[in-house]
Amino acid sequence: MPIVFAVRSPLSVVNPVRAIPCGVVELVVDAQHFYRIINDGILKAKTSLDISTADFKAMLVPEPGASRRARSIVEILRRLASRGVEIRLLHAGTPSSAALRELKRELPPNLTIRRCPRLHAKAVVIDCQRMYLGSANLTGAGLGAKADGRRNFEMGIWTTAPALIDAVLGEFNALWEGHRCASCKRKDVCPVPLEEPTLGGI
Repeated sequence: MPIVFAVRSPLSVVNPVRAIPCGVVELVVDAQHFYRIINDGILKAKTSLDISTADFKAMLVPEPGASRRARSIVEILRRLASRGVEIRLLHAGTPSSAALRELKRELPPNLTIRRCPRLHAKAVVIDCQRMYLGSANLTGAGLGAKADGRRNFEMGIWTTAPALIDAVLGEFNALWEGHRCASCKRKDVCPVPLEEPTLGGI
């Protein structure tokens, strides 16, 4: 028997909630985040990555088969973009100083970064086919990349459910395109707003 979610249309206050069958839905807890989001998700992206995160740091990702070598998540995103993966990264706060140093280098055309100070949602959608939705930010502590005792307690879901992925992408697109800007009360701290082509306003 399939798992069923109740999904409301994005931005709708009048459409009724409807129950829809979905694909795989898996609970992800603590250190499992790293393997699902990084190994099974971001590193395997072929066409697109849509990421929303409140906090963004240059977490280190060990290279496969190399116990002592690691690349920052910024470098991984840069390499994916240079291979043609369309990447949209929507974040809320100021990235870590290490992430800023890397971001302020020239970015590939396929990597677009925007900032929404009200954003608190965390999601990673890979190729519009697989998705993480939960509590973890794109940081080492959030994704379980740090050693025991330095990780956050996090929970989320990993899913291939098309209707749920479409609903999250609908919400993401509404934020990305600025549909919420008119009602936001934080315009005084919102860069440009949203668009940061030179990253000078981060």
